[in-house]
Amino acid sequence: MRIENLLSEGIKATPPSFVRGILKAASDPDVISFAGGLPNPISFPQEKLLESMERIVRSYGSAVFQYSITAGLPELRQYIAKRYNRIFGLSLTMDNIIITTGSQQALDLIGKVLLNKGDGLIVEKPTYLAAIQAFSMQQPVFYPVELTEEGMNAEKLAEALQNPVKFIYAIPDFQNPTGLTYSAGNRERIYEILKGRDVILIEDDPYGELRFEGERLPYIGAGKLPGSILLGTFSKTVTPGMRTGFIISENKELLKYISIAKEASDLHTNIFSQYLLWDYLENNDLDGHIAEIKALYKKQAHAMMDAMERYFPPAVKYTRPHGGMFLWVTLPEGISAMSLFPKALEKKVAFVPGDPFYIGVKNVNTMRLNFTNADCETIEEGIRRLGELLHSLERR
Repeated sequence: MRIENLLSEGIKATPPSFVRGILKAASDPDVISFAGGLPNPISFPQEKLLESMERIVRSYGSAVFQYSITAGLPELRQYIAKRYNRIFGLSLTMDNIIITTGSQQALDLIGKVLLNKGDGLIVEKPTYLAAIQAFSMQQPVFYPVELTEEGMNAEKLAEALQNPVKFIYAIPDFQNPTGLTYSAGNRERIYEILKGRDVILIEDDPYGELRFEGERLPYIGAGKLPGSILLGTFSKTVTPGMRTGFIISENKELLKYISIAKEASDLHTNIFSQYLLWDYLENNDLDGHIAEIKALYKKQAHAMMDAMERYFPPAVKYTRPHGGMFLWVTLPEGISAMSLFPKALEKKVAFVPGDPFYIGVKNVNTMRLNFTNADCETIEEGIRRLGELLHSLERR
């Protein structure tokens, strides 16, 4: 049997996760990996979660093991609504929120609800590789818009909107993969471009809580653009393994269709995890916990940037993020980060080459480094090894 003859066009159009392949290659314990988007496990509140686990089983009994409603645990949705109302001045209720199995499911559901084959969507250039993967299942037409130091190029965005486009996918805070953050002025320009248009803005915000320098900026569309969608997650602030994310929108008609898609997908997100997370949030200081994570990540980010200043050739450029989990390295023109990857593995260090973050572009001179999942001494050694490799290219 030739399975490829039976496959859907959607799965054929969907690229495999390059990062998953890298993580397997980098599983050697001697390899220093900057490849994964992994939170630091020392930030997981394991003892507090154990207390919550025992408490929810005692307090709620069979409810934590039973089927539940598609939109998610009402108490957890209400907590999210109150938190966003307090921090961002929004006017949400729990009916504006659907709990998803991680942010990745949110991307998958949005693609299923909004995209037909050949429909257009706008993404950043570069953009989150797993978003490319999720949306590719629907075989859309991607219109990448260049990222600048200020965020998505507003003029190029206006040009891209001359095409028939269903939605725009953006990560305005500590963007994955670049670590860049949209400036206040850029956010306002994008809002003015989108105001009154029949297009949905998706603001993916997995990293916004992780700002360790500067002031948090307002969202572009949340609370202002009626068709906007905001994505959030507890993967970066509590634990990723519980796979608890959420969709926020003031457009309840849109949420109705997303809920139908979720019913068809998995009925509901793991209810035990939702009860566990809600109990943890109700009985602990989330802001205090996040403050500890931010202090840790600031130290790790600066350790990486300081090491790069010492060990990398001057011609190598890199972003200086004020939060999040990643920074973006630009090599001199003509150097393929993809070709460099196996040579780096020989030196027992791993990164993500830039290629999978682009649409239809190969052998780019960029790479993503994660600074959150290694201690400062390991970061120093890993960057030293990369620096040796980069200097060896200069000598050729």
